[in-house]
Formats: sequence, structure tokens, C-alpha cells
Amino acid sequence: MILFFLLPLILLTIAAVNFFQIRTPRATSELQDSVGVVVPMRNEADNVEGIVATLSAQDGPFHFYLLDDNSEDSTYELLNRFTAGDARFTVIKGSPLAAGWIGKTWALQQLFEASNEDVLVSIDADVRLTNEAINKAVTLMHGARLDFISPYPRQIAQTFAERLIQPLLQWSWLTTVPLRYAETSGRISMAVANGQFFVVRRSALNSVGGYQSVKHAVIDDVFLARHLIESGSSGTVINGSDIAETRMYASWKEIKAGYGKSLNKAFGSLIGAIFVIAFLLATSIAPLILGLLGNPYGWLGFAAIVGTRVLSAIKSRGNVLDSVLHPISIIALVYLIVYSYLVRKTVMWKGRTI
Repeated sequence: MILFFLLPLILLTIAAVNFFQIRTPRATSELQDSVGVVVPMRNEADNVEGIVATLSAQDGPFHFYLLDDNSEDSTYELLNRFTAGDARFTVIKGSPLAAGWIGKTWALQQLFEASNEDVLVSIDADVRLTNEAINKAVTLMHGARLDFISPYPRQIAQTFAERLIQPLLQWSWLTTVPLRYAETSGRISMAVANGQFFVVRRSALNSVGGYQSVKHAVIDDVFLARHLIESGSSGTVINGSDIAETRMYASWKEIKAGYGKSLNKAFGSLIGAIFVIAFLLATSIAPLILGLLGNPYGWLGFAAIVGTRVLSAIKSRGNVLDSVLHPISIIALVYLIVYSYLVRKTVMWKGRTI
């Protein structure tokens, strides 16, 4: 029974090390490299004004490439309206989806080919930045002598469903991956990234053929990080909660749709998914059950796993009180993993079948 205390304790130890060692962009600099910022957009009419405004406010000589990926709403028209007269913006009408690609990676490939800057920064349309965010991110990448970094935005969670699920994104890698070691380890198994905010040297991206290597990858960010590491590049996720924020989903329905398209791709195989579910149950559910049955190691294990959530919440500027809901969060996550496998052949995203 002590195992159900030791496993959470190991996760708490990794989380504590990462809590103090994770890189956080703070300094700005006079950037020597040219920087291009790319934003793929499909059916993002509600986000056009916001993303243009947050990019317009950036401190630095950046150029912004915004691509409309054959939207079915007014995204393209709004892009032209809100960027009119600003030479820093290039608006691109995307080509029809190419065979063998999924929408986002095809859009990113077109943006890659349209730009020519030394550093490429990809931003999702629903991300909002502080005015120095891009400068700070690129400055950190150069200062750390890395080839790519992925500043992890603060995840805004308002509804109960969001508060249950969204904090698990950062928690999952903060408790399992020793980030400073992963930066230069060369181990693709330690690749962590978030496509919401991704900074990469063009030379590194050239080495993997742009986005060709992930053209059909639903989890394109992590798989791109793996290919970059495999080609000899170095980098990992960093703490971006002070410079960026986003609200990914606003309801349980949206959460099911979003995770339904991706979780079945996250663990390599069905066997991998079963192992992850077993690990989640052993570290997050079993300790509480044992504690309720009177086993002291159960309560110690429960305290340790809640401690990991507390550290994650503090670092990501999340709700610390939600940490005690961790077992409920894990049950919801296990449900989403199973659901993702059940619907994997019928998932629709932004009007397309994944």
C-alpha cells in the first residue's frame, strides 16, 4: 500500500523541481534576428479584432502573417478590415486543403513558406499577449541558447467543467517531465510543447521540412517538438502565464469536442492509453480510496498529489482551491480519453473531419 504514497511523492518531487527551475520570460532585448509572427485562422470571426489588437500592441519590429484557412464565416473580410493601412500585417487567403494534410498544419506550412524571417512565432487566434510578450519569449530563447521554446499561456477557466479539465494540461507535464534536463537531453519522449504559442528558429524548422513532418498530426505541437529534437534541435515548454493567456473552451460540450479529437492520438496506442489511465487511477484515485478506508499512506498520497496541483496552480496563475477537486478532475479526464477513442473516426473540428 505504500506504493500509493510513493508514486504521488515522486510526482510531487518532479513538480517541486520544475516549480523552481522552469524558465519564465522576463527580460527584453534589442533583437538582432528578424521575427515573423504567424497566425492560422479558420472560422475565427469572433477573434479577429482581438488577435489583431494584441499583435498591433507588440513592442518590436515584427511582421505579422495572418492566414484565413477557407473560413465559412467572415474571418477573411474582418482580417482585411482590421489590418487595413498597417504595413506590419500580411493577410493571406489560404489554398484549398491539400491531400494528406489536416487544416492547421496546412495553414502553418503556407505561413512558413510566405514568411522569411530568422525566427518564427506561431500564435493561436484566441491567445492574448502582453505588449512585450514576443520580445521576451525570443529573448529567452536566444539567452538560453535553445532552438525552440513554447511559452505555455495562462489557461482561463470559468465554468466548472473548465476548472476541472484545463488545469490538467500544465499539471500533466509539470509533474512528469524534468524540464531543464529535457531541454538538451535529446530524448523525444520528453518533448513538451503547446501550439498556442510556439517560437522556433527558421533554421531548425528548415531541418525538418517546415511542417511536412507533422502534416497529418492532430497534436502537431508535441509531434513537431519531437521531430525538432530528433533532428538535433533543443528546446521545451516554458512558463508563459505572465505574458500570454487564452480561454480554449467555454463549456463541457466544447471540451468534449476539443479533447475528443486529440486524446486518442496522445499516448501512441491503445495500450499506451490503458497504461496512462492505470497510472492516473493509481496516483490520483487509489490514495483517496485508501485514505477513506483508514490507511494513513492513502492520506499521505492524497496530500502529495493535491500538492502537485497546488504547485501547478501557483505557477500557472490558476485557482489553487480547485486543487482539492483533483480526483474528480481525473475521473473526468479518464472519461474524455475513453470518449476520444469511441469517436475517433467521426470527429469533426471547424467543419472538417479529423
